Amino acid sequence: MSLQSFAYFGFLALTALLYLHLPRRLQPPFLLAVSWLFYAAAMPAMLPLLLALCAFTYGCGRGLEGAHKKAFLRLGVIGSLAVLAFFKYVNLLARLLPWGLRLPAVALPLGISFYTFAAISYLVDAARGDCPVEHSFVRCALFLSLFATVTQGPICRAGRLLPQFGAEHRFDAARCTRALRLFALGLFKTVAVSDVLGVLVDNIFAHYAAYGGLTLLLGAVGYTLQLYFNFSGYSELARASGLLLGLELPENFKTPLFSTNFSELWSRWHISFSSWLQDYLFTPLVWADLEGPTHGKLRRLPPLLCIFVVFFVSGFWHGSTLPFIVWGLLQAVYRVGEELLHRRFGKPKKRIPALRAWGKRCVVFVLWCIGMVFFRIGMGPNPAPLGAADAVRFLCGCVRALSPVRFAGEVYAALYADFYAHGLMIALYLAFLCAALIFAFWLDCRRCFAYKNQPAELALAAEKHRMLLYWLLVAFILVGFILQSGGFGASGFGMYAGF
Repeated sequence: MSLQSFAYFGFLALTALLYLHLPRRLQPPFLLAVSWLFYAAAMPAMLPLLLALCAFTYGCGRGLEGAHKKAFLRLGVIGSLAVLAFFKYVNLLARLLPWGLRLPAVALPLGISFYTFAAISYLVDAARGDCPVEHSFVRCALFLSLFATVTQGPICRAGRLLPQFGAEHRFDAARCTRALRLFALGLFKTVAVSDVLGVLVDNIFAHYAAYGGLTLLLGAVGYTLQLYFNFSGYSELARASGLLLGLELPENFKTPLFSTNFSELWSRWHISFSSWLQDYLFTPLVWADLEGPTHGKLRRLPPLLCIFVVFFVSGFWHGSTLPFIVWGLLQAVYRVGEELLHRRFGKPKKRIPALRAWGKRCVVFVLWCIGMVFFRIGMGPNPAPLGAADAVRFLCGCVRALSPVRFAGEVYAALYADFYAHGLMIALYLAFLCAALIFAFWLDCRRCFAYKNQPAELALAAEKHRMLLYWLLVAFILVGFILQSGGFGASGFGMYAGF
């Protein structure tokens, strides 16, 4: 049951209707039961794993109050990482075994990285004293398996979310209005932009060897936009679901494609993940030697090395295949190179001429698109599994055969084969896609520059002609659903659910 499906709309409305009328003491257990039902409907075979991780995390958390605090912290963190590593890399191990030895293929549990990372952050924060140990199993389990976040995040922090489960929640018209605005924005991004754009992008990557440079450039840029609008839209759907229930979930994207450097981009892209890496990997690495036996010459690891390790781990977390590792290495090179440039020429000024700022944004976007080619190749199959060499060939092909006539013919042929075999329908598809992208970028531009990256629903509400914008969002969403009536572009649980 995807967050952009009609089944989910009914599920969410019924859940909110019952939840907001229950007595306060019954609200957390009801929401937990609904969340487990949601997960069971998506992947019933993996529900016991989620339940076991909830019980394990709760037990380790309670153990933090005893005399063996560090032992329970190590047990909780190492145990959670071991479960995550097993499911993410057991199939890689099976491929590397000598001939004659075989392991059965293991399915990756839906959203395992998101609730595992949430469990680790809870245990570490509780051990540090940043949040109290949760004594209620129901609230602890609900924190890990809330249906709005369990499949694709955002990764929540216990100190902000757990106290909300103890509060009483009732219907609030202003909060409901915020949720509806946010839901409309999320649906627009996923249904009308990302899924429609995916029709063309998926075809280009599936048959990239047959296309010329301009078509491959379109594929690289198109996939970057497809992933951004899908993931940011899905995060807004999750936040909207939380708002309907009275819960404030963290923002996950703040117009990252307008960033002028990679440090800024990573502070605005998948914020809950990048901040998790900052707090639970980068910071401990930087200060790793301060508590060791030596307080002499080597007091801590070099920050640049820590940055490199963090992004390399990020690539390896996304997948064990070489394209993901190369993607992680590229991000590491971008960030380390940027830090070296800042040391040589000084930190960039906050205010720079507009033309220079847009030039920097273009450079960052181009480099980001190059990395996204490796990311998309790593997602495979396309229809057969591809490797890092395919990503290199894809990028090399972007600078060859730059013929506008060939480009037009290839786009027409790609849509003719996989969309509607009629010239008028192809023209309407392209017109709709261009209009949707222009509208989406206009909304992001207004949020970034006019409203200084306020929450998306508040920026939309502040617009002078907001009623017209609401109707445009509804119209785009309806046409997007119509275009998907044959199953084209459906993104299931979101493009990031497989991680």
